[in-house]
Amino acid sequence: MINLNGTILSDTKKIFDSKNRAFKYGDALFETIKVENRKVVFLEDHYFRLMASMRMLRMDIPMSLTLEFFEKEILKTVESNELIDARVRVAVYRKDGGFYLPISNKVNFVVEASELTINRREEYKIDLYKDYYVYSGLLSTVKTTNRITNVLASIFAEENELDNCILLNERKYIVEVINGNIFIIKGNVIKTPSISEGCVKGIVRKKLIEIIENDKVYSIEETPISSFELQKADEVFITNAIIGIQPVTSYRKSNFKTDITKELIEKLTKLV
Repeated sequence: MINLNGTILSDTKKIFDSKNRAFKYGDALFETIKVENRKVVFLEDHYFRLMASMRMLRMDIPMSLTLEFFEKEILKTVESNELIDARVRVAVYRKDGGFYLPISNKVNFVVEASELTINRREEYKIDLYKDYYVYSGLLSTVKTTNRITNVLASIFAEENELDNCILLNERKYIVEVINGNIFIIKGNVIKTPSISEGCVKGIVRKKLIEIIENDKVYSIEETPISSFELQKADEVFITNAIIGIQPVTSYRKSNFKTDITKELIEKLTKLV
C-alpha cells in the first residue's frame, strides 16, 4: 500500500502518467526515513530538511503540511502495510504541467513503506568512482530525485565487487558515498567533507557532528578531503538514515580499524 496525498492506495494502482514532472525533469525531492517500533526516527530533522529543500526549489508548501501531519501520514502508511519497523520514502513533486517552466509550484506527495532490514557488514570494501563527478554547488546538497551519478556508481560497484563507491566533485575532492556521507578518522581528529563540497546534508551526519562536538576526546572537522587522505586514515565509516553508521574495512590496499567507529555507533544508538 502507498499513500498519495493522504489517501491509502494499492501499490499496483497507477498514480501518474507521462506528464509527471518527477519523471520528466527530476522535479522532485525525497526523504528516506527509518521507523522503529512505529516511531519515526529523527522526525523533526527529516521534516525541517524537507521544508528547507522545498523552499530552495521554489515549491509551494501547503499549510496542512505541518510536522504533525508529516508524522501522521508516515505512520498511517506504515500501519497500512502491517509493519512495525519500516524503511519509508517520502517523495514530494511539483504538479503536472509545463516544460522546464512549471505551470504551478503546488505539490503532490507519495509515501511508501517497506520492511526494514539493517545489515551492517563486518567486511566493507570501497573505492573511488571517477567516471562522472558531483558538482560542488549548493543544489547538490538537496535530495532531489536526479541521482543518475549514484545509479552509475552503483553499477560500477557491483561490476567491481565493491560494497560502495566514493563520489568526487569536479575538483577531485571527496563528496560522499553512493548512499550516504563519509567520515575519516586520524588520531583523535574526525573529518567529513564540508557542505560546500556538494555532499547531501545527511541527518545522521548532522547528529554525529553534534555528538563529536560535545565529546572531550575527539574533534570534528568539516573540510575538503582528498583521496590521498583515505590511505593514511586509521578508520573510515559511512552514515545514512537507515543503517546509521557502517564501518569501512578496506580501501584499495589500505585496511582500517573499527574501534572508534564502534564507540560512535553506541553513542548514536542512544539518541534513537
